Amino acid sequence: MGDDFHKQDTLPGENIPAKEPEKPLVIPKVIGPYKIESLIDKGGMSILYLGMHTLSKEPTIIKVLSPRFLSHPEVVRRFFNEAEIIAMADHPNIVKMYGHGEWEGGLYIAMEYIEGQTLRQFLLQNPVSLKRALEMIIEISYALCHLHTHGVIHRDLKPENILVTESGVLKVIDFGIAQLLTETESKENNAKSRMIGTPIYISPEQQRNPESVSYPSDIYSLGIISYELLLGKLSYGQLHLSLAPKGMQKILNKALQPKPQDRYQDIVDFIADVSAYLNSDAVEKDKKMGDLLSGLQENLRKAQTILISERVPEWSEYHIGLSVQKSVNTTGVYLDFFDLPEGLHGIFIADSSAQEAEGFIYTAMLRGMVRALCTLSNEPMALISVLNELLFRDTIPHLFNIGYLILDPKSEKLTFISCGLGSLWKLYKKPPDIFKIENQNVSLGTSVYPEFTQISLPFTHDEKIILSNYAEIQDSLLKNVDLPPQKLTEIVLRNAKLLSPKLGQERSVSIVSIEYR
Repeated sequence: MGDDFHKQDTLPGENIPAKEPEKPLVIPKVIGPYKIESLIDKGGMSILYLGMHTLSKEPTIIKVLSPRFLSHPEVVRRFFNEAEIIAMADHPNIVKMYGHGEWEGGLYIAMEYIEGQTLRQFLLQNPVSLKRALEMIIEISYALCHLHTHGVIHRDLKPENILVTESGVLKVIDFGIAQLLTETESKENNAKSRMIGTPIYISPEQQRNPESVSYPSDIYSLGIISYELLLGKLSYGQLHLSLAPKGMQKILNKALQPKPQDRYQDIVDFIADVSAYLNSDAVEKDKKMGDLLSGLQENLRKAQTILISERVPEWSEYHIGLSVQKSVNTTGVYLDFFDLPEGLHGIFIADSSAQEAEGFIYTAMLRGMVRALCTLSNEPMALISVLNELLFRDTIPHLFNIGYLILDPKSEKLTFISCGLGSLWKLYKKPPDIFKIENQNVSLGTSVYPEFTQISLPFTHDEKIILSNYAEIQDSLLKNVDLPPQKLTEIVLRNAKLLSPKLGQERSVSIVSIEYR
């Protein structure tokens, strides 16, 4: 089965209105109390927007029912049913709902905005160790347990409907065809029923009769997902339990029994069996050949927190905002903050020309050099010149693009030097305006004695500055000049990712915002 098979819309189980010719989509400015920032996705039955609450400025996903379904009672009922189920669920592994209602364009549901990727994307891009796979299975199981406790059957559990956040937490989403066990379907609706769910992941009984399902149906879907996590790849409907870790084969076999009465009847029992295996000695024996590699990659990603600081410094003179998009790959990107002599502060960004683990090692070496040298001088030129000579004369030549900013709160000025990296902007609130500070030099390590230049400018209480290793943020900055530093960095990074979906896949991105207290 081709990749397009998995992108098909889930069938809602009733006759669908004939599709009308496509009309140009006009993006609304406001839906309820939410200002619409951009379009995220347009599906067969709904439209997803990125919104922001006009008061809290919190990012929100706004799901709107497509206009052609507003006159279709059963689809409207399911839309309200989805809102009811999400509102009922309050669990860290389930998407949160902020509100729902009517607006001039129809119906909407406002939900938590989740930074991350689908489990399907995660499996296609990342090796998964056995231990991590089991932990992820348990997280999904906890979400199902919460739903089942409230009498909810998801009915469409699949990797596309599970998100992996940037911090690694799993979130179950999309309750468009979920069913309350107490819900009764009309005979008319049963007569019109079609398949509900994605064929690969739904149970045999759900394929035969979509409306007559129970908790074991969700457990069957979880069994398929568990198999894929344990093998570290998508199954495309081909299951060979002998390929799974030996200690999990019996558990998967029970979860995937064709008859629902032969499966786990309660997700709690499934959780108990998987947890017992995870905490047993059998896990070490069952580790895959690639476990060492996947474990190493996971540890390298964790080590990125050393090279890319996410801790905002407590500088009494400034408000600091920081947002970081870490790469899915291990890359040589470095971000750090320094307290310098004479009450000055420094921010250093660097990007290695080397890729993967090699770049990671070089960048760790650079970090040590910078931290040692920055305390010796407040002059960026002096630090950059010494760094350049050290890198050029190293036995293994490699280049670094860097940006170095020094803040002097007493003199209300800044000094900036850029060697192939570092986009610095000044923002003015009244009137709203932005100005890009240009300063370009050759990459460090290019030649032994290049001529470097730096720029010094006033930095006063009426201004704000933005430092980033990503340049395409001008429009977003101009629209959000008045926001406080942290909100500003979050929105700018989020808009950058929407405009460039692959942003952060190859290199990490950081955005720092600074203004006087």
